[in-house]
This record gives sequence, structure tokens and C-alpha cells, in this order.
Amino acid sequence: MTTARTGTEAGAEAGTEAGTGTEAAPGSPPVAGAVPGAPPAGPVPLARVYRFELVKLFAPWRIRLLLPACWLAPGLFVAAVAQQGTLPTDTLFGRWMHATGWAGPLVVLGFAGSWALPLLTSVVAGDVFAAEDRLGTWRHLLVAVRSPRRIFAAKALAALSVLVLLVAGLAVSGAVGGLLAVGDRPLVGLDGHLLSPGDAAARVLLAWLCALAPTLALAGIGLLGSVALGRSPMGLLLPAVVALAVQSAQLLPLPVGVRLALPGYAFVSWNGLFTAPVQAGPLLVGVAVGLVWAVVATVAARLLFLRRDFTNPVQDGAGRRAAVLGALPLAGLLVLGVGVLTPLARGAGSGITQQKVQRSVATAFAHLYRLQAAELNRPDVTEAQLAVAVACDKGSTLVDPVGPGNDWRCTVSWHLPGTEATGTAVYQLDVAPDGRYVADGDGPKDVNGYFLVRTATGDAPNPLWQFDGNVELLPAPSKG
Repeated sequence: MTTARTGTEAGAEAGTEAGTGTEAAPGSPPVAGAVPGAPPAGPVPLARVYRFELVKLFAPWRIRLLLPACWLAPGLFVAAVAQQGTLPTDTLFGRWMHATGWAGPLVVLGFAGSWALPLLTSVVAGDVFAAEDRLGTWRHLLVAVRSPRRIFAAKALAALSVLVLLVAGLAVSGAVGGLLAVGDRPLVGLDGHLLSPGDAAARVLLAWLCALAPTLALAGIGLLGSVALGRSPMGLLLPAVVALAVQSAQLLPLPVGVRLALPGYAFVSWNGLFTAPVQAGPLLVGVAVGLVWAVVATVAARLLFLRRDFTNPVQDGAGRRAAVLGALPLAGLLVLGVGVLTPLARGAGSGITQQKVQRSVATAFAHLYRLQAAELNRPDVTEAQLAVAVACDKGSTLVDPVGPGNDWRCTVSWHLPGTEATGTAVYQLDVAPDGRYVADGDGPKDVNGYFLVRTATGDAPNPLWQFDGNVELLPAPSKG
């Protein structure tokens, strides 16, 4: 009761500060304080309603708790992990957290895309309209603002502002924690090439900016759920449920066209920023799809909100009709996306082929071999001089070498200038459906058999022992 009374008083204060009175809508009883015979006052300016909605968003304790958590927890986590003897090697760039401070924000981004950002959108966008239904303050807010359109715009902008502030906190905190704990050092990319600190910083920033697209898509779905489902708790959980469904789908061997049409693909495709050349195709498609989902979901939420009957205090937007009207645009968008993006994939299937895997492993091994040679103070060689060749199969010669799986086996061969012998090494590959793989060295021991190599300054991680890579799912553009 105390919270509801606070919302009512806040709505009245918004109308008073606007200097427009609190006239009632036509057909309603006169409002106390209204001037008889005075012309109807106009809506409250959007900027004032936006500030008012920001104040209301920060009023609950959960938002006030999330803000410092997002700005402090990632940095503390990265700094703590950097001081440990073991690293989260199962996380992308986790194996490099001892080597450079720029690995930290990327580890945070991987976790945020899977868990933190969906939960944040649920808490912020999934409750921004439903809170008014629970408190019963819609009539007071409408009398104070006198424009449902401005109410929707102010609430959507306020939710977006808070989400951007929280995402910025995650990114900045992870970067600051890594730089303070480890330092501004070069970062090893997903194809083994070394990124300078400045280049790494730019790509880390761009990766976080790309992750905003699927975050906005989840936020739009949260707005739609908050409007369509009213005070039902399902509206609050909808972004997290959709994100979990998308993550589960990404684990399946889906065709490339279906995978690209999912709204959360940019949470994965930012990996392509850390290869040379940049795998721009999947990244641009993932960002575009996320933004389209954000626009369609937000427009659908706005249409449902403007069609709502606010004169009936029992009707809160929830119901089968509202749920169907809210789900139809998203279902249609998914079908349309699959139809448009499937021809773009040109029948690529899963997108993981023997040729792509061999090319990716050869490129990464050549770069990492040079990195290992520098650690051991061996003479430098170029990738062309090494002439790395890779032969991969999947399980056995009886199985077609296509698609994801943990049964890929690759034999790498190379040649050093001035020597007759050809070097060989074996790797076991676990290739995920999204194209990311982990190559685990299986000998010889002096190349990739040990986690550490002995250098002039002491033991250092062996870059050839185990490394991450990425297979671009889209086919290479045709030349000519």
C-alpha cells in the first residue's frame, strides 16, 4: 500500500511541475484543483516524463543494487582470476587472462551474453509497464501526462538508458580490472595472430557495441511482454526465457540460415572481430537481425499499449488475445528471417566443412608457432616459409568430415628453412555448432605435449598446447 501511494503522489507531482493542472479526461468527474471553463492543457513534455520515469526506475532496490554490481563486480572478478594459478580455459580468451588485460573484458562479455544481459533486460525492460499494473497507478499517470504515446516513449527511453548504463559498467569494469591486474599487453586473436594493445582495445570496444544489438532485441521483447502480459510474472521472465531458448537452439546443428535468423546471434558472432581478416559477414548479419528484432518488438508493444482500455481497472493487458497479438509479429519475423537468410548461406548446411576447418587450423598454427619460437628465442620464420599443411578427418574415413562434433582429428605438418625433415603435430578438435573450436595438442611433446615451455625468463604458457579457433559459417564470397 505504501508503494502504491508513492506512485500516485509521484504522478500528481509530475502534472503539477508541468504547470498544466490536472484536468480529467472527458466524461470523468472533475479533478480537484481544475479551473472551470479553462481550455484543456497539453501533454507534459517528453523530457520531463522521461526524467520522471528514470526516477521511478531507480526507486526499487534491485536497480540501485544492480548499478554498482555491474560497475564493480566484473573488475574484481577479472583481477581475482588473473591472480589465480588456474584459468577458465573453457571460456573464450580465458586462457590468455595471465598474458594481457584485454582478455578480461572478453571473458566478461562471453558470460554476459549468456546470462547477465538477459537477466538485466528482464529486470529493467520486463517490468517497466507491469509495475504500473501491480500498483494500480495507470489512471493517475494518464491524468498527469495526458498522452499515452509520450508515456510509452518515456518508459522505453528510460529502460534503454538504464540498460546502456549497466552494459557500459560491465565493459568498463572488466577492462579496468584486467589492465590494472595484468597490464596493457598484446592479445592473441582467434587465428593466432598477435593484436597490438591499441588494436585489441578497439576490437574489445567494438565487440561490446555489437553485443548491444541482441541486448536491445531482448529489451524490446521485454517491453512487449510487460505490455501484453500485464502483472503476470511471465512478462518479467520473458526476455530470459527467450534468451535461454535461443542459446539452446544455438547448441543444435541448425542450418546456417536458421542460426543467423535468431535474435541473439551477435552474442556469438563478435568472435569474428578477432581474426585476420575480420569475419564481417556473420557479425553484420547478427547485428542487423538483432536491431530488426528490437524495432519490431518495440513497435508491437507500442501498438498494444495504445489499444489498451485504461478505463477498466480490472483489465491489465494480460489475456490470450494480447499474448497472441504480441507473439505473432515475432513468429512472423523469425520465419521471414529464415526465408531471407537461407539463400544468403547458399546451401551451406551447418557451415562447418573439412576445407574450412583445415584452413582455420593451418592459419592459427602458423601464427602460434611463430609466437612459440619468439618465446624460445628461436630464429623467426614467416608463415610462407613454414608452409603449414593440415589434414583433418572426423572420427574415421567412413564419416563425412562435415558438421560440429568432438571427434575431429587434424594432423599438422610444416617445414623449417634449412632442414630436410618435416615437422608434424596432432590435434584433437571439439568443434561447436556455432563454429568455435578448441584444438587440444596430442603430441609430439616438444611441440604441443606440455602446458608450459621453458623460456629464458622462466616457464611460460605453451601457445601450441591448446588453442581456440573459429570457423566462419557463411561461404566465402565468390570472386569475379
